[in-house]
Amino acid sequence: MPQLRILVVDDAVVMRKLITETLRQDPELEVVGLAANGKIALQKIPQVNPDLLTLDLEMPEMDGLTTLKELRKLYPDLPVIIFSTVSQKGAAATLDALSLGANDYVTKPANVGSVTEAMERLQEELIPKIKAHCRRRIPVPAVPPPPTPALSPEGGFRASLPRVEIVCIGTSTGGPNALAEVFGNLPADLPVPLVVVQHMPPMFTAMLAERLSSHSALRCHEGAEAQLLERGHAYIAPGGRHMEVTRTASGQRVRVHDGPMENSCRPAVDVLFRSVAAIYGNSALGVIMTGMGQDGLRGCQCLREQGSRILAQDEATSVVWGMPGVVAQAGYAEKVLPLNLIAREITRQVRLSRTPN
Repeated sequence: MPQLRILVVDDAVVMRKLITETLRQDPELEVVGLAANGKIALQKIPQVNPDLLTLDLEMPEMDGLTTLKELRKLYPDLPVIIFSTVSQKGAAATLDALSLGANDYVTKPANVGSVTEAMERLQEELIPKIKAHCRRRIPVPAVPPPPTPALSPEGGFRASLPRVEIVCIGTSTGGPNALAEVFGNLPADLPVPLVVVQHMPPMFTAMLAERLSSHSALRCHEGAEAQLLERGHAYIAPGGRHMEVTRTASGQRVRVHDGPMENSCRPAVDVLFRSVAAIYGNSALGVIMTGMGQDGLRGCQCLREQGSRILAQDEATSVVWGMPGVVAQAGYAEKVLPLNLIAREITRQVRLSRTPN
Protein backbone atom coordinates (compact mmCIF):
# COMPACT_ATOMS: atom_id res chain seq x y z
CA MET A 1 0.00 0.00 0.00
CA PRO A 2 1.54 3.36 -1.01
CA GLN A 3 2.33 5.82 1.76
CA LEU A 4 0.30 9.00 2.17
CA ARG A 5 2.43 11.98 1.15
CA ILE A 6 2.41 14.95 3.55
CA LEU A 7 3.72 18.49 3.04
CA VAL A 8 4.40 20.25 6.36
CA VAL A 9 4.05 24.05 6.27
CA ASP A 10 5.16 25.98 9.36
CA ASP A 11 7.56 28.86 9.93
CA ALA A 12 8.86 27.43 13.23
CA VAL A 13 11.75 24.98 12.87
CA VAL A 14 10.77 23.31 16.14
CA MET A 15 7.19 22.65 14.96
CA ARG A 16 8.33 21.36 11.55
CA LYS A 17 10.68 18.95 13.29
CA LEU A 18 8.04 17.88 15.83
CA ILE A 19 5.41 17.19 13.16
CA THR A 20 7.90 15.43 10.89
CA GLU A 21 9.23 13.15 13.62
CA THR A 22 5.70 12.29 14.73
CA LEU A 23 4.48 11.44 11.23
CA ARG A 24 7.58 9.41 10.40
CA GLN A 25 6.71 6.98 13.19
CA ASP A 26 3.68 5.82 11.22
CA PRO A 27 4.58 3.49 8.33
CA GLU A 28 1.57 4.67 6.31
CA LEU A 29 2.79 8.27 6.21
CA GLU A 30 5.67 9.98 4.42
CA VAL A 31 6.74 13.61 4.85
CA VAL A 32 7.65 14.62 1.29
CA GLY A 33 8.39 18.29 1.88
CA LEU A 34 8.79 21.16 4.32
CA ALA A 35 7.94 24.82 3.80
CA ALA A 36 8.50 27.83 6.06
CA ASN A 37 5.64 29.88 4.60
CA GLY A 38 2.74 29.70 2.18
CA LYS A 39 4.64 31.08 -0.78
CA ILE A 40 7.20 28.28 -0.58
CA ALA A 41 4.42 25.74 -0.03
CA LEU A 42 2.59 26.74 -3.21
CA GLN A 43 5.82 26.37 -5.16
CA LYS A 44 6.47 22.91 -3.68
CA ILE A 45 3.04 21.39 -4.22
CA PRO A 46 3.56 20.56 -7.93
CA GLN A 47 7.07 19.31 -7.16
CA VAL A 48 6.22 16.86 -4.35
CA ASN A 49 2.57 16.07 -5.20
CA PRO A 50 1.32 15.73 -1.61
CA ASP A 51 -1.86 13.94 -0.55
CA LEU A 52 -2.36 16.46 2.28
CA LEU A 53 -0.92 19.66 3.78
CA THR A 54 -0.53 20.60 7.41
CA LEU A 55 -0.66 24.39 7.50
CA ASP A 56 0.30 26.87 10.20
CA LEU A 57 -1.79 30.05 10.26
CA GLU A 58 0.74 32.59 11.55
CA MET A 59 3.69 32.77 9.14
CA PRO A 60 5.73 35.59 7.57
CA GLU A 61 5.53 36.60 3.90
CA MET A 62 2.39 34.55 3.21
CA ASP A 63 0.26 33.49 6.16
CA GLY A 64 -2.07 30.51 6.37
CA LEU A 65 -5.30 32.28 5.41
CA THR A 66 -3.73 33.89 2.34
CA THR A 67 -2.21 30.56 1.41
CA LEU A 68 -5.59 28.85 1.66
CA LYS A 69 -7.23 31.38 -0.64
CA GLU A 70 -4.57 30.83 -3.29
CA LEU A 71 -4.38 27.07 -2.76
CA ARG A 72 -8.13 26.58 -3.23
CA LYS A 73 -7.97 28.33 -6.61
CA LEU A 74 -5.31 25.90 -7.82
CA TYR A 75 -6.02 22.72 -5.81
CA PRO A 76 -9.68 22.75 -4.72
CA ASP A 77 -9.65 19.14 -3.50
CA LEU A 78 -6.28 18.91 -1.73
CA PRO A 79 -6.93 18.23 2.00
CA VAL A 80 -5.56 20.83 4.41
CA ILE A 81 -5.30 20.47 8.19
CA ILE A 82 -4.74 23.74 10.03
CA PHE A 83 -2.50 24.10 13.07
CA SER A 84 -4.00 26.65 15.44
CA THR A 85 -3.37 28.03 18.90
CA VAL A 86 -5.86 27.70 21.76
CA SER A 87 -6.65 31.39 22.08
CA GLN A 88 -9.41 33.77 21.09
CA LYS A 89 -7.33 34.93 18.13
CA GLY A 90 -6.50 31.34 17.21
CA ALA A 91 -10.17 30.32 17.41
CA ALA A 92 -11.26 33.16 15.12
CA ALA A 93 -8.50 32.40 12.61
CA THR A 94 -9.36 28.69 12.64
CA LEU A 95 -13.04 29.33 11.87
CA ASP A 96 -11.96 31.73 9.11
CA ALA A 97 -9.72 28.98 7.70
CA LEU A 98 -12.52 26.41 7.77
CA SER A 99 -14.81 28.81 5.92
CA LEU A 100 -12.06 29.32 3.32
CA GLY A 101 -11.83 25.60 2.63
CA ALA A 102 -9.57 24.04 5.26
CA ASN A 103 -10.73 20.51 5.96
CA ASP A 104 -9.86 20.30 9.64
CA TYR A 105 -7.71 21.69 12.42
CA VAL A 106 -5.44 20.50 15.22
CA THR A 107 -4.46 22.68 18.15
CA LYS A 108 -0.74 23.07 18.77
CA PRO A 109 0.55 21.16 21.80
CA ALA A 110 0.70 23.55 24.74
CA ASN A 111 1.47 23.13 28.43
CA VAL A 112 2.99 19.71 27.84
CA GLY A 113 5.92 18.56 29.92
CA SER A 114 8.16 17.14 27.22
CA VAL A 115 8.71 16.59 23.51
CA THR A 116 7.55 13.00 24.00
CA GLU A 117 4.20 14.19 25.39
CA ALA A 118 3.82 16.67 22.54
CA MET A 119 4.44 13.90 20.00
CA GLU A 120 1.95 11.62 21.74
CA ARG A 121 -0.71 14.33 21.50
CA LEU A 122 -0.02 14.79 17.81
CA GLN A 123 -0.17 11.03 17.25
CA GLU A 124 -3.60 10.92 18.90
CA GLU A 125 -5.06 14.01 17.23
CA LEU A 126 -3.29 14.56 13.91
CA ILE A 127 -2.60 11.12 12.44
CA PRO A 128 -6.23 9.84 12.53
CA LYS A 129 -7.38 13.07 10.85
CA ILE A 130 -4.74 12.78 8.12
CA LYS A 131 -5.85 9.24 7.31
CA ALA A 132 -9.54 10.12 7.41
CA HIS A 133 -9.19 13.10 5.08
CA CYS A 134 -6.94 11.28 2.63
CA ARG A 135 -9.43 8.44 2.41
CA ARG A 136 -12.18 11.03 1.89
CA ARG A 137 -10.58 11.93 -1.46
CA ILE A 138 -12.02 8.68 -2.83
CA PRO A 139 -15.46 9.82 -4.07
CA VAL A 140 -18.48 8.31 -2.38
CA PRO A 141 -21.40 7.86 -4.77
CA ALA A 142 -24.32 10.02 -3.76
CA VAL A 143 -27.50 8.14 -3.04
CA PRO A 144 -30.65 10.10 -3.87
CA PRO A 145 -32.73 10.70 -0.74
CA PRO A 146 -36.17 9.11 -0.44
CA PRO A 147 -39.06 11.41 -1.32
CA THR A 148 -39.97 13.74 1.53
CA PRO A 149 -43.58 13.32 2.69
CA ALA A 150 -45.81 16.35 2.30
CA LEU A 151 -46.78 18.36 5.36
CA SER A 152 -50.26 16.82 5.24
CA PRO A 153 -49.75 13.11 4.54
CA GLU A 154 -52.78 10.92 4.05
CA GLY A 155 -53.70 8.34 6.61
CA GLY A 156 -52.84 8.34 10.31
CA PHE A 157 -49.13 9.21 10.12
CA ARG A 158 -49.56 12.74 11.43
CA ALA A 159 -51.70 11.68 14.38
CA SER A 160 -49.04 9.23 15.58
CA LEU A 161 -46.24 11.81 15.48
CA PRO A 162 -45.15 13.01 18.95
CA ARG A 163 -44.80 16.77 19.31
CA VAL A 164 -41.15 17.80 18.92
CA GLU A 165 -40.12 20.06 21.82
CA ILE A 166 -36.33 20.17 21.32
CA VAL A 167 -33.73 19.46 18.64
CA CYS A 168 -30.38 18.04 19.78
CA ILE A 169 -27.44 17.96 17.37
CA GLY A 170 -24.09 16.17 17.63
CA THR A 171 -21.14 16.67 15.31
CA SER A 172 -17.35 16.75 15.20
CA THR A 173 -14.92 16.67 12.26
CA GLY A 174 -16.31 18.93 9.53
CA GLY A 175 -18.99 20.15 11.92
CA PRO A 176 -18.46 23.93 11.96
CA ASN A 177 -19.16 24.28 8.24
CA ALA A 178 -21.96 21.71 8.38
CA LEU A 179 -23.60 23.57 11.27
CA ALA A 180 -23.27 26.85 9.36
CA GLU A 181 -25.19 25.36 6.43
CA VAL A 182 -27.92 23.87 8.62
CA PHE A 183 -28.36 26.94 10.82
CA GLY A 184 -28.35 29.24 7.80
CA ASN A 185 -31.43 27.44 6.50
CA LEU A 186 -33.49 27.21 9.70
CA PRO A 187 -36.33 29.72 10.11
CA ALA A 188 -36.37 32.39 12.81
CA ASP A 189 -39.77 31.19 13.99
CA LEU A 190 -38.65 27.61 14.72
CA PRO A 191 -40.76 26.97 17.85
CA VAL A 192 -38.23 24.86 19.77
CA PRO A 193 -34.74 25.29 21.28
CA LEU A 194 -31.70 23.55 19.81
CA VAL A 195 -28.85 22.11 21.88
CA VAL A 196 -25.59 21.24 20.19
CA VAL A 197 -22.35 19.42 20.91
CA GLN A 198 -19.52 20.25 18.52
CA HIS A 199 -16.21 18.75 19.63
CA MET A 200 -14.00 21.81 20.12
CA PRO A 201 -11.55 23.21 22.67
CA PRO A 202 -12.35 26.07 25.08
CA MET A 203 -12.71 29.51 23.43
CA PHE A 204 -13.54 27.94 20.07
CA THR A 205 -17.17 27.23 20.95
CA ALA A 206 -17.92 30.82 22.02
CA MET A 207 -16.55 32.00 18.69
CA LEU A 208 -18.54 29.33 16.86
CA ALA A 209 -21.78 30.43 18.55
CA GLU A 210 -21.05 34.03 17.59
CA ARG A 211 -20.40 33.04 13.95
CA LEU A 212 -23.55 30.92 13.75
CA SER A 213 -25.62 33.79 15.18
CA SER A 214 -24.28 36.18 12.56
CA HIS A 215 -25.18 33.82 9.70
CA SER A 216 -28.49 32.50 10.99
CA ALA A 217 -31.98 33.69 11.83
CA LEU A 218 -31.61 31.92 15.19
CA ARG A 219 -29.92 33.32 18.29
CA CYS A 220 -26.93 31.13 19.18
CA HIS A 221 -25.18 31.06 22.55
CA GLU A 222 -22.35 29.18 24.19
CA GLY A 223 -24.05 27.09 26.87
CA ALA A 224 -23.77 28.42 30.42
CA GLU A 225 -25.00 27.10 33.74
CA ALA A 226 -28.72 27.62 34.40
CA GLN A 227 -29.54 29.23 31.03
CA LEU A 228 -33.25 28.90 30.30
CA LEU A 229 -33.91 27.05 27.02
CA GLU A 230 -35.94 29.32 24.75
CA ARG A 231 -37.59 28.59 21.42
CA GLY A 232 -35.70 29.92 18.42
CA HIS A 233 -32.43 29.87 20.37
CA ALA A 234 -29.50 27.45 20.08
CA TYR A 235 -27.05 26.49 22.82
CA ILE A 236 -23.56 25.20 21.95
CA ALA A 237 -21.81 23.06 24.58
CA PRO A 238 -18.76 24.98 25.88
CA GLY A 239 -15.39 23.56 24.87
CA GLY A 240 -13.86 21.36 27.53
CA ARG A 241 -17.13 20.93 29.51
CA HIS A 242 -20.10 18.59 29.27
CA MET A 243 -23.54 20.09 28.67
CA GLU A 244 -26.88 18.61 29.71
CA VAL A 245 -30.47 19.77 29.94
CA THR A 246 -32.30 19.69 33.25
CA ARG A 247 -35.88 20.37 34.38
CA THR A 248 -36.61 23.09 36.91
CA ALA A 249 -39.82 24.68 38.23
CA SER A 250 -39.30 27.59 35.81
CA GLY A 251 -38.60 25.45 32.74
CA GLN A 252 -35.82 23.45 31.10
CA ARG A 253 -32.33 24.82 31.65
CA VAL A 254 -28.71 24.19 30.68
CA ARG A 255 -26.36 22.39 33.04
CA VAL A 256 -22.60 22.38 32.42
CA HIS A 257 -20.07 20.34 34.35
CA ASP A 258 -16.59 18.81 34.30
CA GLY A 259 -17.55 15.14 34.50
CA PRO A 260 -15.27 12.41 33.14
CA MET A 261 -14.60 12.28 29.42
CA GLU A 262 -16.76 9.95 27.36
CA ASN A 263 -15.53 8.56 24.06
CA SER A 264 -12.36 10.58 24.81
CA CYS A 265 -14.49 13.72 24.50
CA ARG A 266 -15.63 16.58 26.70
CA PRO A 267 -18.14 17.84 25.71
CA ALA A 268 -19.63 14.52 24.57
CA VAL A 269 -22.71 14.02 22.43
CA ASP A 270 -23.73 10.98 24.49
CA VAL A 271 -23.89 13.04 27.69
CA LEU A 272 -26.17 15.66 26.11
CA PHE A 273 -28.41 13.18 24.28
CA ARG A 274 -28.90 11.02 27.38
CA SER A 275 -30.10 14.03 29.33
CA VAL A 276 -32.44 15.05 26.51
CA ALA A 277 -33.90 11.52 26.43
CA ALA A 278 -34.42 11.61 30.21
CA ILE A 279 -36.13 15.03 30.22
CA TYR A 280 -38.04 15.03 26.92
CA GLY A 281 -38.84 11.35 26.36
CA ASN A 282 -40.33 10.91 22.88
CA SER A 283 -40.56 14.66 22.22
CA ALA A 284 -37.01 15.18 20.92
CA LEU A 285 -35.50 15.14 17.45
CA GLY A 286 -31.85 14.02 17.39
CA VAL A 287 -29.49 14.90 14.56
CA ILE A 288 -26.06 13.30 14.07
CA MET A 289 -23.76 14.91 11.53
CA THR A 290 -20.24 14.52 10.19
CA GLY A 291 -17.63 13.40 12.71
CA MET A 292 -14.95 10.88 13.57
CA GLY A 293 -15.55 8.07 16.05
CA GLN A 294 -18.83 6.94 17.58
CA ASP A 295 -19.76 9.60 20.11
CA GLY A 296 -23.54 9.89 19.99
CA LEU A 297 -24.28 6.22 19.37
CA ARG A 298 -25.36 5.45 22.94
CA GLY A 299 -27.16 8.76 23.22
CA CYS A 300 -29.14 7.98 20.08
CA GLN A 301 -29.96 4.57 21.50
CA CYS A 302 -31.41 6.29 24.60
CA LEU A 303 -33.48 8.66 22.42
CA ARG A 304 -34.82 5.79 20.31
CA GLU A 305 -35.72 3.77 23.41
CA GLN A 306 -37.83 6.73 24.54
CA GLY A 307 -39.53 6.96 21.14
CA SER A 308 -37.74 10.04 19.79
CA ARG A 309 -36.60 10.22 16.19
CA ILE A 310 -33.09 10.53 14.74
CA LEU A 311 -31.75 12.05 11.53
CA ALA A 312 -28.23 11.23 10.29
CA GLN A 313 -26.09 12.91 7.67
CA ASP A 314 -25.24 10.71 4.70
CA GLU A 315 -21.79 9.45 3.79
CA ALA A 316 -21.47 11.39 0.54
CA THR A 317 -21.76 14.80 2.23
CA SER A 318 -19.95 13.96 5.50
CA VAL A 319 -16.30 14.91 5.86
CA VAL A 320 -15.98 11.76 7.99
CA TRP A 321 -18.86 9.26 8.16
CA GLY A 322 -17.95 7.96 11.59
CA MET A 323 -20.54 9.32 14.02
CA PRO A 324 -23.50 9.38 11.61
CA GLY A 325 -22.35 6.11 10.06
CA VAL A 326 -22.47 4.06 13.26
CA VAL A 327 -25.89 5.53 14.13
CA ALA A 328 -27.25 4.70 10.67
CA GLN A 329 -25.73 1.20 10.69
CA ALA A 330 -27.23 0.52 14.13
CA GLY A 331 -30.67 1.24 12.69
CA TYR A 332 -31.35 4.24 14.93
CA ALA A 333 -31.75 6.82 12.15
CA GLU A 334 -35.23 7.35 10.78
CA LYS A 335 -33.67 9.11 7.79
CA VAL A 336 -30.15 9.41 6.36
CA LEU A 337 -29.97 12.69 4.47
CA PRO A 338 -27.49 14.83 2.54
CA LEU A 339 -26.40 17.95 4.37
CA ASN A 340 -28.44 20.31 2.20
CA LEU A 341 -31.72 18.62 3.24
CA ILE A 342 -31.15 18.44 7.00
CA ALA A 343 -32.45 21.92 7.87
CA ARG A 344 -35.54 21.37 5.75
CA GLU A 345 -36.25 18.04 7.44
CA ILE A 346 -35.77 19.50 10.93
CA THR A 347 -38.22 22.27 10.10
CA ARG A 348 -40.67 19.84 8.50
CA GLN A 349 -40.72 17.46 11.44
CA VAL A 350 -41.03 20.22 14.04
CA ARG A 351 -43.93 21.86 12.20
CA LEU A 352 -45.62 18.60 11.21
CA SER A 353 -45.68 17.49 14.83
CA ARG A 354 -47.65 20.66 15.61
CA THR A 355 -50.13 20.45 12.72
CA PRO A 356 -53.62 19.63 14.02
CA ASN A 357 -55.60 16.79 12.48
